[in-house]
Amino acid sequence: MKAKELRAMGQADLESRTAELKKELMKINSQIAIGTIPKSPGKVKEIRRTIAKILTINNEKAINNKKTIYQKSQIKKPNKGGSKKE
Repeated sequence: MKAKELRAMGQADLESRTAELKKELMKINSQIAIGTIPKSPGKVKEIRRTIAKILTINNEKAINNKKTIYQKSQIKKPNKGGSKKE
């Protein structure tokens, strides 16, 4: 999947998609461990990359949420104490 498509998805959709991909990756890895050749060997790389994209997008969203919360909580307060030069 493309990153643009993943960014359009909601948090719950991303989590369910990650779970599906991890299950599929586990099946393919077990086939490889047994010695069976998977139907499409390139699928492993694609699945791993998609999982990484999803995790990256989740982290980006979390960072952006923290930044906006932090920026909203920033209120300019007057300086207390110290000398005032006029």
